[in-house]
Amino acid sequence: MSQKNDPALHRKGLLITAIGGLALSFDIPLIRSADGDVWSMVVLRNISVFVMALVLWAVLNFVFRRKTVLIPGRIGLLIGLVYGINGLTFMLAVFNTTTANVVFILAFTSMFAAILSWIFLGERPSNATLLTMAAMVAGVLLIVHDGLSSGNVFGDAMAGCSALLLAIALTLSRRSGADMGFVPLVAAVLSGIVALFCLPSGGLTVAEPVYILFNGLVLLPLAFWCLATGPRYLSAPEVGMFYLVETVLAPIWVWIVFAETPTTQTLIGGSILILALLAHSLWQMRSKSRAARQGDPAAEFPFTG
Repeated sequence: MSQKNDPALHRKGLLITAIGGLALSFDIPLIRSADGDVWSMVVLRNISVFVMALVLWAVLNFVFRRKTVLIPGRIGLLIGLVYGINGLTFMLAVFNTTTANVVFILAFTSMFAAILSWIFLGERPSNATLLTMAAMVAGVLLIVHDGLSSGNVFGDAMAGCSALLLAIALTLSRRSGADMGFVPLVAAVLSGIVALFCLPSGGLTVAEPVYILFNGLVLLPLAFWCLATGPRYLSAPEVGMFYLVETVLAPIWVWIVFAETPTTQTLIGGSILILALLAHSLWQMRSKSRAARQGDPAAEFPFTG
């Protein structure tokens, strides 16, 4: 039995990725709670993630004597660059559109991954995946149309870029099979350094830095490590399903704390995205389980069929 079809490892992957999705759902609420300008927030958030990554790496290597690589080879450097750029596009999205728009558009990540697998890996999506893509495109168009009417087009575009960048990183990680758990944590320093050169003349401007530091030092390292480790045990659609945890919960947290209510059009588009992706992911997991029981090698490549 291969590693990806081992039930125990599959359950381990589900637990790890679920924890990551839950931790990530608090990212935007903590960013909003810190109340600062975008570049100051990028500096504090991403450099603190990088610092915690080095601390965790040192603990694993020198205290527990566990040999862990921060960046596994050239593919790790490439994936790190992708995550680094994503750190900028995500924050620009958060500061230029609503929370609901950001997380709903990010739900398109797994569909982007399916398209990339088709183009670059020759893994043609199944007919069910193609139908799901069509439904999700309709949902995204509703959200983007709402963003055009409300002046949030730049933020929506940055959220779309983040979804594409995450899909590239997930696809490369799944293809390599290497341990990429530390890559997004280390790569956070790239956007942090860029933001240092964009700070306002008064320097760092953050009203409540404790929120963003807690986010960068605790929650984000946990979320990034779990979600980057997920592709070692789960298919990309399964990992993408756990990004739905943030999609569902983040707008709820922001609504509770900041009374930021999504528009009706955004809610309709987001509902289409969530239902389409959830139905597809559940169907894909069922198909993979059935194929694995029958010894079908296509179970290793869940985007095809």
